[in-house]
Amino acid sequence: MKPLEVDAGELTAEEIIDELWEGRRVVVTADLFGSEQTLTLRHDGETFYCDTPTRLHKHDDEAGMVTCIKKMGYAKQDE
Repeated sequence: MKPLEVDAGELTAEEIIDELWEGRRVVVTADLFGSEQTLTLRHDGETFYCDTPTRLHKHDDEAGMVTCIKKMGYAKQDE
């Protein structure tokens, strides 16, 4: 399955999580520390991953991944 490529803030955290549960990687372009970076969000069936240019974040559950996605600004802000 082809990865879904989005800009940070384009999808809600829930929409991102839905894509991850379907087995799709979500490639996010975001402004990190003043420069544009690409990172990959994925789920292997057990663990959620956020591969950034500097670090690999792992989350054991959906709630942890949602918190990370929102905290890092990858998702659309709550209205």
